[in-house]
Amino acid sequence: MNTPTLGPEFVGRTGQILERLNRLYPALIDLSLTRLENLLARLGHPERHLPPVVHVAGTNGKGSTCAFMRAIGEAAGWRVHVLTSPHLVHVTERFRIAGRIVPEHELAAVLEEIERVNAGAPITVFEVLTAAGFVLCARHPADLAIVEVGLGGRYDATNVLQHPAACAITAISMDHEAFLGDTLTAIATEKAGIIKHGVPVATGRQPTEVMDVLTRTADEKTSPLSRRDHEWSISLREDQTGLQYSDAHGTLDLPLPGLPGAHQVDNAGLAIATLRAGGLPLPEKAWAGIAQARWPARMQRLTGRLAALLPDGWELWLDGGHNPGAGEVLAHVMAAWPDRPTHLVIGMKQTKDATGFLAPLLPGAASIQAVAEEGQHLAQPVAEIVAASGGRATAGPTLHAALAHLAGSAGPDPAPAWVIICGSLYLAGVALQLDGWQPE
Repeated sequence: MNTPTLGPEFVGRTGQILERLNRLYPALIDLSLTRLENLLARLGHPERHLPPVVHVAGTNGKGSTCAFMRAIGEAAGWRVHVLTSPHLVHVTERFRIAGRIVPEHELAAVLEEIERVNAGAPITVFEVLTAAGFVLCARHPADLAIVEVGLGGRYDATNVLQHPAACAITAISMDHEAFLGDTLTAIATEKAGIIKHGVPVATGRQPTEVMDVLTRTADEKTSPLSRRDHEWSISLREDQTGLQYSDAHGTLDLPLPGLPGAHQVDNAGLAIATLRAGGLPLPEKAWAGIAQARWPARMQRLTGRLAALLPDGWELWLDGGHNPGAGEVLAHVMAAWPDRPTHLVIGMKQTKDATGFLAPLLPGAASIQAVAEEGQHLAQPVAEIVAASGGRATAGPTLHAALAHLAGSAGPDPAPAWVIICGSLYLAGVALQLDGWQPE
């Protein structure tokens, strides 16, 4: 089989190492965790030497839920490891070790160590990066580790974790059908593969067929299941200035989440429910940490070089959502904004369902431009996005060109408007670089 491309985002010393390791991509995918388990054994099983772990799977909202958990832990004064994927600009973003993004030289040294230990055996780059994350986490003291699933759950490399303190399963919708199945039931079955015997699992609102799978799996594994509006609930206070959360442990009065959008209420609640279900000894002050959560490319306002291309009074936002479920969430965000025109600039990955993503967005968009950046990994051709929009979209064809067109057509005294760059985390990475973003 062909070795998969790493994409242009792997650069520098770490990129050179990963390019070498990519040549070891197995000729046959055996749908097991054996390769990684063998590598971890030769590394001394770092995955067994971690602080309490929360394992997070789902289709949409995984990164945001991880960000809320991290913010809660850090509000408690805890040192928190966070392993996420993919990255937006540089591979080091995947590894937040005891509160800081790992320096490239440290990551490169760990990757070189793994390369030596692996000794040329077949391996995937994601398996290598997962092993590197466990090595880094095991070597730095911390109070909590948050690990995001890469793809699916049952056969995801992160599922070598055998004894997490708790699991979280975020909103599940259609995505990665070629790998996970073409029905919600099949996809939910893969995601539910992270549920371990006796380990508490929490989830937010889910379609009925998804909840049926999660409930059945939790019952089979005697894992306590905490569901929104059953074992836990969260809602806006009547004055809209904060949230109220409730479960068997009691009620919490909370500030608004640090991430915008009504869907982030569910993610914030899920973060709290998971940590409480896991029995982690967080002090009362920690829960207000949800107000400090930050997560790039999830309804993130841009204020740098790209934003400067737009007229005064216009706001530029960035969202990396890229499947039909994410399109529905973004449409709800747009509908809740004050009444002013919303212009969309959309770029997608070749394998994504552009028609499904665009369908809920078309009614609320004043204009749509399709883009494909030269540095956007596996970008879907602009013409395909235009076709998926039923002809509503026009060719950008790049971010700069699309934003310049909006500015040029706004007139001499334009009314305020919104512009959202969306459709792909890979496009989001390019946008952040062009805007001058630096990870915190």
